[in-house]
Amino acid sequence: MKRYGEHRFPGKLFIVEGIDGSGKSTQLMLLHQWLQAEGYGTVFSEWNSSPLVKETTRRGKKKQMLTPATFSLIHATDFADRMEHNIIPLLKAGAVVLCDRYIYTAFARDVVRGMDPKWVRDLYSFAVKPTGAFYFRVPLDVAMKRILDGRTGLKFYEAGMDLELADEPEESFRIFQGRILEEYEKMVPEFDLTVVDATLAIEEQQVQMRQIVKAKLAQAKRLRVSP
Repeated sequence: MKRYGEHRFPGKLFIVEGIDGSGKSTQLMLLHQWLQAEGYGTVFSEWNSSPLVKETTRRGKKKQMLTPATFSLIHATDFADRMEHNIIPLLKAGAVVLCDRYIYTAFARDVVRGMDPKWVRDLYSFAVKPTGAFYFRVPLDVAMKRILDGRTGLKFYEAGMDLELADEPEESFRIFQGRILEEYEKMVPEFDLTVVDATLAIEEQQVQMRQIVKAKLAQAKRLRVSP
């Protein structure tokens, strides 16, 4: 079992994971607002947002040039850049860092695209272990409905069309997301992810998140004042 290092910085790192349509981003946004209202210095970080590779990724997707290995390496570069210049400095400064997707996204997507699970895990061996990792579990049909009801179409890589799973984007998306869902379920015991039932009311999910986050922040305060 691969274990990532416990960081010793004063800040705390909370991350959310789940398939598209799980509602994780909404929950993280609500948590962000609540933490700020509670007086915590809180910073938000998104997957695939580093300016270092953002333009390269955009052009590669537009021309449909990205292979599974290229995808994996680009996302790892993006993550490494954000880890070095954004996440770690903020943790050192004592901030609460919230990440919409973390290394587990790569462990799911890259493996579904055919990359070796051990290779992908080793690629991210520099990552620090989150203070709390939430996995929003949702049935595939529920997630599909949420996505398709709010979209006019699906993008090529988003639908997994590069894998030639099906001729139609919607069917390809269903198969692709179903396989990603299977990888996430394997990771729950492997990485001790906190499972949230993403079919519950938004308010119920948020209450669960806040309780867990509040307890971990209170524990951190107690540890700091201990002799």
